[in-house]
Amino acid sequence: MKMLSIEQELKSNSYPGRGIILGKSEDGTKAVAAYFIMGRSENSRNRVFVEEGQGIRTQAFDPSKLTDPSLIIYAPVRVLGNKTIVTNGDQTDTIYEGMDKQMTFEQSLRSREFEPDGPNYTPRISGIMHLENGTYNYAMSILKSNNGNPDACNRYTFAYENPVAGEGHFIHTYMHDGNPLPSFEGEPKLISVPNRIEEFTDLLWNSLNEENKVSLFVRYIDIATGDIETKIVNKNQ
Repeated sequence: MKMLSIEQELKSNSYPGRGIILGKSEDGTKAVAAYFIMGRSENSRNRVFVEEGQGIRTQAFDPSKLTDPSLIIYAPVRVLGNKTIVTNGDQTDTIYEGMDKQMTFEQSLRSREFEPDGPNYTPRISGIMHLENGTYNYAMSILKSNNGNPDACNRYTFAYENPVAGEGHFIHTYMHDGNPLPSFEGEPKLISVPNRIEEFTDLLWNSLNEENKVSLFVRYIDIATGDIETKIVNKNQ
């Protein structure tokens, strides 16, 4: 698989929607996660990321402008022991509760499908990072309508064992802007991941479309010690 430039992927796409990146730093010492949200409507753009425990949640920047919270207010990141869950919706809670009952990542998502926001039927994208005794692996999932047909849900899971240093995988909700919005296709894209969280945060934020970007979360976890470093950038400060 060809390694793509995350900068070019984002700069050439005015509306990838919501995106998840999981990977490993170039020096091999850090597990890396990133999640961003974008918005076209006032309701979608009226959001910020705030820390909640070891995770984050979305909240309205201006509560008086919040119209429909159903698909935009949720916890994108939660931590269950040595697992970090990252998703684009309230399936974060579904995965957390399922895995807390000894279900797998894939089994936990069996009760969910794409979002009920026809005609887009936005895919549910999810990621799980697992760190244990100095080892690290991750998996990603996408639940999407069958080419816009809401009667059929296509489920894809991609698992990455012993990730290669300096590599990450990027999955997002939409191929590009459109009406309806076309769902992501194919497997997660291979990209490079730098050593420094500041560098990666700046690269991602500066590459996202200025008009549509809303919030960005980046986390680096030391694989040996479990120490966490987190950066959050909100357009609405």
